[in-house]
Parts: sequence; structure tokens; C-alpha cells
Amino acid sequence: MDTFISLNWLEANQRYLSGELERIRARLEQHAHGDGSTLQPVGEAKPEQIEPFESTLPALLSLCNVFKLTPFERDIMLLCAGAELDSRFPALCAAAQNDSSKSYPTFSLALSVLSDVHWSALSQVRPLRYWRLIEIGSGNIATQLPLRIDERILHYLTGTSYLDERLAGYVRPVVSDGELTHSHDTLAQQIAEVWSQHQGREQLPVIQLCGSEISSKHNIAVNSCAMLGMNLYALPAHAIPSNPFEGESLRRLWQREGVLSSSALLLDCNDLDSEPGQNTVIQRWIENSDYPLIVSSRERRSIGSKHVISFDVRKPTTPEQHQLWQNALGPTAAQLNGRVEALVSHFSLDSHTISSIAAEALQKQTVDPSELGRVLWAACSNHAHPRLGELAQHIEPMARWDDLVLPEIQLQSLHDITRQIRQRLKVYETWGFASKSARGLGISALFAGVSGTGKTMSAEVLANELGVELYRIDLSQVVSKYIGETERNLRRLFDAADESGAILLFDEADALFGKRSEVKDSHD
Repeated sequence: MDTFISLNWLEANQRYLSGELERIRARLEQHAHGDGSTLQPVGEAKPEQIEPFESTLPALLSLCNVFKLTPFERDIMLLCAGAELDSRFPALCAAAQNDSSKSYPTFSLALSVLSDVHWSALSQVRPLRYWRLIEIGSGNIATQLPLRIDERILHYLTGTSYLDERLAGYVRPVVSDGELTHSHDTLAQQIAEVWSQHQGREQLPVIQLCGSEISSKHNIAVNSCAMLGMNLYALPAHAIPSNPFEGESLRRLWQREGVLSSSALLLDCNDLDSEPGQNTVIQRWIENSDYPLIVSSRERRSIGSKHVISFDVRKPTTPEQHQLWQNALGPTAAQLNGRVEALVSHFSLDSHTISSIAAEALQKQTVDPSELGRVLWAACSNHAHPRLGELAQHIEPMARWDDLVLPEIQLQSLHDITRQIRQRLKVYETWGFASKSARGLGISALFAGVSGTGKTMSAEVLANELGVELYRIDLSQVVSKYIGETERNLRRLFDAADESGAILLFDEADALFGKRSEVKDSHD
């Protein structure tokens, strides 16, 4: 009696698969030699062959359980696997079919050699073809067509796990790229709990993560999956083929991969345009999903009849950002003399950005510790430059207070603005005014006057005094004739400015924010 107690899972799996292939080979050999009358019915695996696997079954049994293969379908798959793994199979296939040119499995051969046969095994709705476990060659007579096991399935049976190469251009693995804050860890635990409560049911609810915090949403999703022992892959929504047949083929291929690799899918809709056709494609994909699915989008999406549970993901809170800086900087944070508080007050960053900026600054060995605060401030200010650069013009602020020639009341107003910005953390967090309202916490200033009165110079003075970046908004890049595009451009501007603490200068802002003088028809 063979046992696998002393073997690891991979070795035991190879032994088990070899035993099953030997059983199929013996059936082929008996049929090829005309001794079919002595064939024994196909049996299940012996208990002593399975017990040593403990909680992890052989790959073949796992595959059969998950895709609900009948004994006949299982043995068709083994017949095709044997043709790839055992050099004796091709000759036996040819001999069993009395045709030297047919050194491959066919459905006719399976009907003759195997037991518990049923004609529906190769129908398109049965697992072998629906999940593309095997491939069927071309020809005229269906029962004589070559059968071949899918390469990904073959490797899975042998215990080799990898991402199907047909998915490599669509999905990518998601890994945690930053420390998970307490508020985000709470969300991750809630998602894991929701799916845990629905395990064993036919369909899991779709999880929808909403908000502009893309990195934080990815971290929450990957951590919630890790709690359930699952991997996570991301698929950009715009990569889904618009052709219904291609889209369904990709969806089915992913669903199979998700089962094989115990993975969930993150459908990334954050940068999805709002064209009706594209939204229809995404809607169809989500409606047909039957696997762990997380949808990441800026706003809540309507997902039809699917059971959806939505979570709003916000930036780490001010205390959490303070703790992230402390953790990232380590003992060096104590040498910054309040600069950490200034960073938290002025910049709103996620955990990945904070850890990246801190690591880069600490690696600069030539930087004097006393200068570290300045280096961190500059790095935070430059963080959003690539995103703002598409829609705004960066201005290097040169003007200072002495360059301004303004009446005293206007100068006092500018000084008031700088003081208000510097004291925001104390007023909003220490004194608790931020809890009174989640909106209107930014600073807006309207500079009015004819050309040459110092509006742009005043903006430069503020940027210079506060040590932040200044961007002049290019209206030609922001305003668009397409519906909704102007609003999306503005949202991108404000999101980037919110993170970097930059000053946005809307030159001739009345052209963008002013009320239309007269509207007569849709063209106006």
C-alpha cells in the first residue's frame, strides 16, 4: 500500500497524479490489445491516497470539486494530460484507434476506453469546454477531433502555479505599498467580515470602494483579501474588450484563474471616462461576475441587480498622518522641532507617499539633520507636480513683501491669509473646529483689479512666504466642450492641490467661474 506521509505536498501531488495517469494508461493499453472485456469500472481515489494530504487535496481532486467534473469528464482530462506528460500515450492512442495518424486523444477514443460515459461531456455548457479545461481541434467529425488539455490546467495538475499568460496583459498583482492606518484597517476588517459571512453561498456581494484615495483603496483591498487567504489582482476597467464575445471570454478566463490561484479581482474604475458605451461594458462585466470582486471608483456606481456593499475611503486622518510621519522618520522625527506638525498641517498625503518621501530624504546621507525638514517640505511640495503640470503652468515665485506696493489694508489682508494657513492645524484639530464641518476648510482669496495692479505678484508673495508651489491654471487646458470633461479636469486640479498644499492661481477666473450673461439655447 502506497502512502505519502513522509512526502511534502508537491511530491505527494506528483505521486497521486502519476497513479491516476497510470490507471488511464492501463485502460488504453488493454483496449489497444483487444482486451477490453477485462476492464474494471473506473473507481475513486483510495482513502489512504488522500488522507496524507490533510487539508490540502491533490490538485486533480481540487479541480474536480471546484468545477464539478463527473468521473468521465475527469478521465477525459487525464487522458489529455497523459498525452502531454507520458511518452507512451501517443503510441497507445494510435493503437487504440487503429490509426497510426491519430496519436492524440479524441472523444471517440474516450467513449471507447473510459467508463461512466455521457455524450454531454463535450457540450459547451459542461465544465470541460465552458472553463476551457481542454481544447478541441478543427475538423469535420466532432468525435474524431483532437483533444488537448489547456496548458494552464496541465501545469496546475502538476502542482505548478503561475498567472495564465493570456491574462498577463490585462491584470497585475496588487501588493500593499504602505502602512495601513487604523481607520483603513477597520475598513479592511469589515470587508473580510462581509465576505466571511457569505462564504458557502452561491454569490459573494460586490464590494465597492469609493473616493479619490486610489493607493489607500488598493491597500485596504489587498489587506482584506490577505485576511481571507486570497491574492488580489487589479484589472483596469478600460482594458475590458468592448466586443461582448471577447469580454465574456476574458471574464471566464479570469474566473477560472481566480479559482485556481485563490484570488480576488479589483476592477479599477478610477480613471474611467463616462461614455455610455464603456459604462455598458463595465456594467455587463460586473453583472456576470461570479467571483470575489472589488470595484474601485471615485463616485458610487450603479451596479444593477448585483448585491453591492459600498465603503467610502478617505485620506488618513490628521493624527494618523502624524503617526505615519513619526513611524517613517523614526528617531529622526524628534530632531525636526515641530516640522512634522507643519507637514501634517499643510500637506494631505497617504501612507505610501509619506513613507516614500521619508525614505528618500533619509537616504541622502549628505543632508544635515537640521536641513531634513526643508528637504521633506520641498519633496511634499513637488509631489503633485506631474499631475498638475498637465493642466497648469508652474510659476517660480520670485516676489517678496518688499516688492509689493499696496495700500495698508490689502497688505494686512495678505498677512492675515498667511497667518490663517499657518495656524490651521491648531484651529481645526487642536481646537476641534474641523469636526464642525467637513467642507470649506481650505483658503480662497479673490484678487480683483485691472491688469498691472499686482494680483499675480501677490500670489507669488504668498507662495514664497509659505514655501509652497504656485501654479497658474491654463483655462484652455481645463475647459472642454465635452460634457463633464471640464468638471473632471477641475477635480483633478483640486485633488492634486489638496495633497501638495499648492496655491492655484486662476488667472481671469471670471471666464471659468462667472455666471453666463444670457442663455437662450443649448449651444449657449
